[in-house]
Amino acid sequence: MLSEPTLTSRAEYGRAAPLLVWRSEGPLRAISSGPLGGGIGVRRWVLNATVSMSYDRDDPAAHLAALAADLALDGPGVGLLTGVDVAEVVARTDTGVRAWATVGLGTPVPAAAPAPAVLAQPVGTVNIVVYVPARLADAALVNAVATATEAKTQAIMELGLAATGTPTDAVTVLCPVDGSEAAYGGPRSTWGAPLARAVHAAVLAGGDRPVVPWSDQVTS
Repeated sequence: MLSEPTLTSRAEYGRAAPLLVWRSEGPLRAISSGPLGGGIGVRRWVLNATVSMSYDRDDPAAHLAALAADLALDGPGVGLLTGVDVAEVVARTDTGVRAWATVGLGTPVPAAAPAPAVLAQPVGTVNIVVYVPARLADAALVNAVATATEAKTQAIMELGLAATGTPTDAVTVLCPVDGSEAAYGGPRSTWGAPLARAVHAAVLAGGDRPVVPWSDQVTS
């Protein structure tokens, strides 16, 4: 079982930068596109860290691993980064599926649109973490990421944006390591349907309020 996230902070840029931490009492199966702990494997925690919108480190995985070590997070985990205050996380539950989203839409883009030579706005990030209370097969985990992304896109379009997401969005789905495997994770499957509804509701709620980039919320 994945815990509710704990809000903490660390010193960065001379300020208290917020962190969200999810812990598990035991190992969980996971799939993630995060810079740390991406791919499919067994994970024990998830870390979502706020960074400045001017963040330009070329070693995000090493940075997140160092943050995890500072928090005494043991074993393999998932690390995510965002330029918004993770204290603004939105959680929604549907039929036992729990979804959390930190929603930054500073640069909403259609996925297949031509890339501009220069980004005119700061890059925003939508980070989604989902816990499904049933073991998912590998294919179902992959399908669950697609379902979460489709639900996110639906919410973004309902917010009035002609976009599918931002250039730096990440999705993490976790589930138990034991039990009978669910073979499917699509939006009409047993677990994909509530996953889609929970993610859609979380992203819609998170995007329907003003979000100021973290670096703009503090003064020196």
